[in-house]
This record gives sequence, C-alpha cells and structure tokens, in this order.
Amino acid sequence: MWFDSWFDSVRVISVGAAAYFFLVITLRVSGKRTLSQMNAFDFVVTVALGSTLATILLNKDVSWVEGTTALALLAGLQFLVAWLSVNWRGLRRAVTSQSVVLVSNGIIDTNAVRASRLTESQVMQAVRSGGYGDVSLVGAVVLEPNGTLSVIGKDSLGSGSALPRTA
Repeated sequence: MWFDSWFDSVRVISVGAAAYFFLVITLRVSGKRTLSQMNAFDFVVTVALGSTLATILLNKDVSWVEGTTALALLAGLQFLVAWLSVNWRGLRRAVTSQSVVLVSNGIIDTNAVRASRLTESQVMQAVRSGGYGDVSLVGAVVLEPNGTLSVIGKDSLGSGSALPRTA
C-alpha cells in the first residue's frame, strides 16, 4: 500500500513528466480558447483532459502513446468544435449558452433569474460586488456564457448595444 516498487515510481515520474509536457504543448497549439474563461462545454473538455492525464500517470495498462493520442484527440476535438461553432451558428447555440439580462434599468427580471437557476440574492451579491448599494443605480446585470455576472451602472450603459438582444 505504501510502496510497490521502484519501477512503478520511476514509471510515474517519467511517463508523468512526458505526458505533462505533451499536454502543455498541445494546449498551447490548440489556442487561447482552451485556456480562457470556460463555458460548460470547455469545462467538460478540461475535466476530460485532467482525467486522461491521471489515467496516463496511474494506469499501467495505458501506454504513453495511447495516452498522448487520447490527449491530442480531446484537444483536436475541442479545436474543431470551437472552429465550427465560430462558423456555424447552430452548433454555437448547442455548445455555448447565451447571455441573459437579469436586471434592466434597476428592475430585476425574476423570470430570467429563475430560468437561469439563480436566486435574487446571488444577483444582489453581484450588484454589491460591482460597487453598488442600490439596485436602482444599475443599468444591467448580465449572466454571461461562462457563468459570471457582469454589472453595468446606469451611467455606463450608453445605448446598451453591448447587451444581448432578446428574442
């Protein structure tokens, strides 16, 4: 339990280091989106990459070549889906969520908050974190595709052209 063999320890160190460097290079080649703030799809891919790396490190039945092939496949699929979602609107809708306005001109849209599976207290926390003590001073609170809440003061709202369009 505490120690099996020197061979196993050396294998974890050597295969782990090689897989780690391969993963870093693969992520750098696959582009900034892979490492940017994540939406749900990106998060799932990142968890899958981590799980694959752990399998390479700890499972003796998985060779380094098989593991790096799996890492490259996941990164390649992430790149392909990202590229396709930029060029194909239908896929973009399937893999990324849309921004949702939760507060507009100081008024909380309780239906939008509920549909986004948030609570009004979470929205109010974002308002306070944005430096506002009164929601009536807020022009908009937007739930972004990556799950963050953007708070825009009425004095910064302008025409609202950066806000998501409602259907």
